[in-house]
Amino acid sequence: MSREPWFDVLRPLAGRRRLWLWVLSFTLPVLVWSAVSYVPFLWHPVMRVTDPGEVSWFTTGMMIDRHEFASEAAKVVATGGRAPRGERANPIFLPAPHEVARALYTAFTTKPVLRGELWLHESLWLSIQTIFWGFVVSSAIGVPLGILCGSFATLSRVTEPLVDFIRYMPAPAFGALMVAIFGIYQEPKIAIVFIGTFFQQVLVVSNTVRKVDPALIEAASTLGASRRKLVWRVIVPASLPDLYNDLRILLGWAWTYLIVAEVVGISSGITFFINQQAKYRNFDNVYAAILIIGIIGLLTDQALAFVGDRLFAWRTGRRSRVRTVVTRLFAGRDVLLFPDEPEEGTS
Repeated sequence: MSREPWFDVLRPLAGRRRLWLWVLSFTLPVLVWSAVSYVPFLWHPVMRVTDPGEVSWFTTGMMIDRHEFASEAAKVVATGGRAPRGERANPIFLPAPHEVARALYTAFTTKPVLRGELWLHESLWLSIQTIFWGFVVSSAIGVPLGILCGSFATLSRVTEPLVDFIRYMPAPAFGALMVAIFGIYQEPKIAIVFIGTFFQQVLVVSNTVRKVDPALIEAASTLGASRRKLVWRVIVPASLPDLYNDLRILLGWAWTYLIVAEVVGISSGITFFINQQAKYRNFDNVYAAILIIGIIGLLTDQALAFVGDRLFAWRTGRRSRVRTVVTRLFAGRDVLLFPDEPEEGTS
């Protein structure tokens, strides 16, 4: 394995290399963050006052620009006064890794400052509900419509130009309209997530469906398959693995629209928590909340990838019990669905 090239065009890496590079992709940013946080000469553009000396407007713990600190200290020394002392530090908006790690725990255990505010886990649950319902409704309509558009050119010409036109309209522009239609609670937020993903979804799914091997369509047509069977028993199963991956990617887009959606109507969810913590200048909690979103997204994506590897095991040459279920659901036979895999009991 050590003699294999690291950079080979369109060639997969060995399992151990993939694992190490996966770990490295997370380790490198943390190492850079740690270096910037703990090594003073790398950046640290401000001074944290430890002793204000005889500078009247300095206070202990105050963060001030290094040049301004040096200027004030020079003025005091020139008049024979006691110079202030301080230590180099990063701005308050860049907490150190250990501070954010601590906040990952304390953010869940610290009581909200204002009465009526939600705990972090409550805010997070509201956000997850918004993502779930917005994406489920979008997929329930967008995926079937995209499949039909990809399958039938007539429907594509009628639908896709309008969808392509609307998808360039920013979802936040519909915020006031959604509040007027659905009220000020969760419904307009779900609608914003729907708008942000639905129109993209139709185009992505239809493009994926068009990549189905024409030979499968011709073979099924030769065997007398109707248009309905061509779509349901050939096109959908053949494009199912790619459609599954499309939905994984589009789910990430839904999270990006969440930030915008949660400022519509009554502010709530993880975005409201982040904004409130920023107002209180608790930037360690801000980073912790952002990391939590990333962790949830990564875990969800990896779980879906794990399920996809088992659900579409024939792509990697694996045997899967799910294969039988999928085959029976769509076709009742696997001649067209799994053309490269020999029948059981044959060689």
